[in-house]
Amino acid sequence: MEMYDVIILGSGPAGLTAAIYTTRASLKTLVIAGEKWGGQLQLTTDVENFPGFPEGIQGPDLMSNMRKQAEHHGAEFVDENFSSGNFSKSPFTVQAGEKSYEGKSIIIATGADTKWLGVPGEKEKIGRGVSSCAPCDAAFFKEKNVIVVGGGDSAMEEALVLTRFAKHVTIIYRGDTLRASEIMQKRAFENEKISFVFNTEIAEVKGEMKVEKVTLKTNCTDGSIIVKPGEHMGTTTVDKIGGTEIKKEDNNLLWEMPIDGIFVAIGHIPNSKVFPGIDVDEKGFIIVHEHTRTNKEGVFVAGDVHDRQYMQAVTAAGFGCAAALEAERWLEVQK
Repeated sequence: MEMYDVIILGSGPAGLTAAIYTTRASLKTLVIAGEKWGGQLQLTTDVENFPGFPEGIQGPDLMSNMRKQAEHHGAEFVDENFSSGNFSKSPFTVQAGEKSYEGKSIIIATGADTKWLGVPGEKEKIGRGVSSCAPCDAAFFKEKNVIVVGGGDSAMEEALVLTRFAKHVTIIYRGDTLRASEIMQKRAFENEKISFVFNTEIAEVKGEMKVEKVTLKTNCTDGSIIVKPGEHMGTTTVDKIGGTEIKKEDNNLLWEMPIDGIFVAIGHIPNSKVFPGIDVDEKGFIIVHEHTRTNKEGVFVAGDVHDRQYMQAVTAAGFGCAAALEAERWLEVQK
């Protein structure tokens, strides 16, 4: 097998930035990019908060430019999915597709996947009104009515960010008691732009080429499902909500709400299960022991697979830079 100084697992902003730095440091670099390379930004349309693009840039274009930059400096790419690896000691062996590759160091940059609702109409409208990142996309919904799905701190944070732009924010939660911390609940309840709909789930996302309305399903029939209704939601009586007649089906109330956007905030799934022996926290995010180092000597980590706090393209890129610098220093010590 051909020996590489660094093998990077993942091809989002973290992995590609790491590849740019390692190749510029004259380290022979292989990127296991995956069959669907580019990370979450491949699903994003306009990106307006990545530095250097005053008019914004399409997510796929940004990732294509980053890959070309890494390739320009000499990074090699394998567009196959990582399947397994032996991280017991350097040199490390990784398997992708039907081939094995050997590297003196590893950078894990496999990211985290958004937990989506999995309802009809959702997947087709990701980037067309369905989002998972308010800091990324809130500005596209100025004076619009939007929904945030979730009941934890992240959902409250998304809703509060959206109130700076949106006309009104409705938090949809399937339970009757929020999971968010008391301080975050207090901030959300006190915000005049936020309403809450409890005991309710989105059953379907509707619209032609964009989000126009949702079908909601609720198990509550006593008329108390809505707290602080916004003007666009109309009356909250049991037989009519938001101007739409409610019908009883399978012991559930089904009703429709006109809406311009949906922000899903029910969590992320870090892509870390394929790395046995690498320390993770209770939610599966890789634990950083020192800077970007994992519990395995010579194995580093960058981006959303360990960063449960920010999850932004620019912070992922920053972690990619840090991991590359740490790998370079570690390799120098090994010499």
